[in-house]
Amino acid sequence: MHDRFHIFFTTGTFGALLLTTSALAATPVVPAQQATTNKQAVNKTTAPQKPLTAPKTTAPIAGILDGSNGETVNVHGHHAADGTGAKYMNKIVYLGPLGNRDTLDTPYSIMGVPHDVVVNQQIRNINDMAQYLPSVQLEIRGDPNTSRPQSRGFEADVVSNSRLDGLNVVSTTPYPAEWVDNLQVLNGLAGAMYGPENPAGVFEYTLKRPTDRQTERLSVGVDSIGTPTVNGDISGRLGKNGWFGYRLNMLHANGTAYAKDSWIRREMVSGDFDIHLDDKTVIELDASHYTYVERGTAPGFGLTAAYKSSTLPTAPDLSTPHLGQDWSGFNMETNTFLAKIKHQINKDWSFTLGGLYQDAARQAFASNNTLINSAGDYSQTVSAATTANDFRVGSNMAYFNGRVYTGSIRHDLIIGTNGYMMGNYNPTNGSTVNVIGVNNSKTTYLHNGYANMYNPIAVDGKQPYYHGRYESSKVVSQSFIVGDTITINKHWSIMGTLAWSWIDQMNAPNAASPLVKSFHANAAFSPTTSLIYKPTDNQTFYFTYGRSVEAGPVTSNNVNYTNTNMALPIAHSEEYEVGYKFRYQKMQFNLAGFRMTNPYAIYNTVSNTQASCHTPDSNNNCQTYTYGGTQRNYGVEAQISGEVLPNLSVLAGMTWLDAELVHGITPAVNGKEIVGVAPLQANMLLDYRLPSTLGSFASGWAFNANVHYMGNRAANLSNTLHTGSYTTLDLGTRYAFRVYQFPWVVRFGVSNATNERYWASVFMGSPGGTSNASTSVYAGMPRLYHFTLSMEF
Repeated sequence: MHDRFHIFFTTGTFGALLLTTSALAATPVVPAQQATTNKQAVNKTTAPQKPLTAPKTTAPIAGILDGSNGETVNVHGHHAADGTGAKYMNKIVYLGPLGNRDTLDTPYSIMGVPHDVVVNQQIRNINDMAQYLPSVQLEIRGDPNTSRPQSRGFEADVVSNSRLDGLNVVSTTPYPAEWVDNLQVLNGLAGAMYGPENPAGVFEYTLKRPTDRQTERLSVGVDSIGTPTVNGDISGRLGKNGWFGYRLNMLHANGTAYAKDSWIRREMVSGDFDIHLDDKTVIELDASHYTYVERGTAPGFGLTAAYKSSTLPTAPDLSTPHLGQDWSGFNMETNTFLAKIKHQINKDWSFTLGGLYQDAARQAFASNNTLINSAGDYSQTVSAATTANDFRVGSNMAYFNGRVYTGSIRHDLIIGTNGYMMGNYNPTNGSTVNVIGVNNSKTTYLHNGYANMYNPIAVDGKQPYYHGRYESSKVVSQSFIVGDTITINKHWSIMGTLAWSWIDQMNAPNAASPLVKSFHANAAFSPTTSLIYKPTDNQTFYFTYGRSVEAGPVTSNNVNYTNTNMALPIAHSEEYEVGYKFRYQKMQFNLAGFRMTNPYAIYNTVSNTQASCHTPDSNNNCQTYTYGGTQRNYGVEAQISGEVLPNLSVLAGMTWLDAELVHGITPAVNGKEIVGVAPLQANMLLDYRLPSTLGSFASGWAFNANVHYMGNRAANLSNTLHTGSYTTLDLGTRYAFRVYQFPWVVRFGVSNATNERYWASVFMGSPGGTSNASTSVYAGMPRLYHFTLSMEF
């Protein structure tokens, strides 16, 4: 505590001196041409009606009196149906403590899935947004709704890389797409702005907020085979000058999933409120409940050391029933509460305070299939495992933002803090039902003999249950942040942010043990600096260098490990990035090249005589989890978004990536491709609206197509197995019309129109692994049909 005081005092004094000296040097009169540059863009989504609209010279921060770049509506005259404008360009982005900024003023590669894409593509869960971003992949953890994301080939943490309106949330729990407005992903290191996190960037989800115009929207739809869906979305403002904003969002979906004899249920209710105390202060309150229930859907396939084939079989058609037993599945429930207060002190200074609490609980009793050979034979169990079944997260933010001048030089300043606490809870006892396999003297199965993924077997059984509960781990992370964006002139600027972070991690080796501190970091330092050059107002060149810390990964609970359920020491990531951005009218182009490194954790085999474990294997060996090399990624990524031709919108991009394990602890893994990372990934979404010159009837039609390509990925550390590449095609159409002057729109789409069979996800059973560690592969979704009728009243 004594050491912490000195560090807090030193960093706090530095930040205070930075702000004070800049303020004292500020010129009392700002030249008009300087005062009008880089004005904050005001989003119409949540800006209150006059006279509560904030002055145009607000401080350069995110959402002081408005939300992030979300759904935009017309206050005056007739408005168009939601999403029909196909506005796919991300002009304003959110950078946490740095706030809302024009993408041309940000020295980072930031890609997004805007609100209109979510609506027009009829996205049902937030993980489905990932395919539109060429640097993002998903590790499907038993179900597409519970995937762990990757960016640039690096795996995201369960909580540190995912944020909701700037506050940390759990990434591996289901969220409905109907709940959020858009997704924004900052690719690369962001520890200097967000504190300790994996080098997988920041996955920022923006909540839907109250709109100026009163809106009552009802959407009804169905997904094949048949999941009827009803979504009600009510928004508006009450009181004098609209001081009270509200948005109520309700969802119910219940029916057959993508395979016969499967079942899915989704239920959500959320409330989002804006309370404007005056024209400079707003309080935002948000609460939501989401239930996700699933039975009989297909699981992934595990590849253990016993899998000796040199090739993977062709992926199965997931519409084939009984790949997962209809009495196995998930029950999941996520409750989220969020509050913020934003205050504009004067035209140059403002602050934001916020906090979030989330409880993500799950009851998992899913089918587990183990692939036996390249012919597709597999064994199966259904397990109520002792892995974490409850995640509780509390996160916070407090930022002061300001703008001062030293002569002709402008400083956009930030001083603040953010962090989170997360507790994991596990059952003390689990149970497993052996469903399909070959009987022997030790194991009895409900069905004797293997099944085949192209001809699955339905087996009668009963759901297994786990019992008991204990806190298995706890993480506390808090960071102190200072930063300055120095605008020298209209062409040159320098951006720098510094973060000092404190991390405490505690783990319980087993259910009978109390939490033991396994990791501690004191004032771990994460710096980022950037040089920005703008030859013209619509072009930006930049160079960014960053280093970031992250909490060490934790071993799983296994009796064969010498350091079971314990954390490794702090890891340090490093990045070099150069980029170019160009905007022309309603179109934007982004290009970035990068080099990133991060320690790679693997399981290393050691003799039980050297390091004892509870239960050594048949060769009297144990596994020790350790840093066994460095993941080194080179890459180039590009994205184009917006309206490239009249009535033709596009969201397209590609990423080339060379992800390699270097300085490996053993020759067997040294120089190998990182498992699950595609060397080339691309996506192109086109949306064409028929022109108004064809008449009012024809101009209501629009058509869209999306092509997604994924390159060949390594499926094990030794690179003897690969998944193969694949390409999918999605097609859709919509028709917008009016009923009694209210906008209605009907949408029809088919995803994976060619019914391509492919391996959508491949990842190690742990963040790293040895050459004989297990791999999980998950097949992609079959051809699915979607229909939605959206009505406003």
